[in-house]
Amino acid sequence: MKRVGIIGVGEIGRAIVMGLRQGGGESPEVFLSPRGARTAAELSGRYEGVRVCADNQEVVDRSELVIIAVRRQDRHAALAGLTVDDDKVVVNVMAGVGNDELRRTLATDAPLVRAIPLPAIRERRSVTVTYPSHPEVNSFFERMGGALPVAEETAFNVLSTLTGTLTAHYAYLATLTSWATGQGIASDTADRYVRDLFQGVARALSDGTRSLHQLAADHETPNGSNERIRTTWFDPANSEALEKALDDLLADLR
Repeated sequence: MKRVGIIGVGEIGRAIVMGLRQGGGESPEVFLSPRGARTAAELSGRYEGVRVCADNQEVVDRSELVIIAVRRQDRHAALAGLTVDDDKVVVNVMAGVGNDELRRTLATDAPLVRAIPLPAIRERRSVTVTYPSHPEVNSFFERMGGALPVAEETAFNVLSTLTGTLTAHYAYLATLTSWATGQGIASDTADRYVRDLFQGVARALSDGTRSLHQLAADHETPNGSNERIRTTWFDPANSEALEKALDDLLADLR
């Protein structure tokens, strides 16, 4: 794809533009909607070949691949009246908005592909789930960390639900830091240590030969500190509450 359009230039739109401009090789022209005007202006000023269009229809008209990245609640205002020719490829990154609904909104026979790009795509370090599999869309995301096509929309929705746990992870780390600070550790020291501690744990995830349960066991000794925290804090009630929250989010995304 030599011409990519993005409607809705928020955090994910910004990350996609930055990911496209990372590394060498030829990068496509990028056309941005005026939605998120400050971010769009910043990106067009920073990167060659990134332009802000007058409206969303111009984004569609200039692009071969159109990424729709507006917030779910803004979709009707952003997409009303758009004409999308059948030779375009549309990537739908709106959480909780299925392709059937999007097709009715756009009234187009163009291929529609759902995707879950994450902020780390800006560094080309995040795999992107896609549904249905589409060779050009998969290739597009392969250059920014990898594509993970799934065969069923039900599977896509489950994986989309998992992305809702990211900030809970950061909040967990922030709680650890706050606790250490409350015990008299300087805040910058606590922050640095917690970051380093979990960056090391994250690197172990790249070893696909060990299951997540095995990784946990590798960091734990019988009757040791890690086992104590896991069994007293992350107890059955805690696990059930997390699963209930995930079930509720999945139901909403469906």
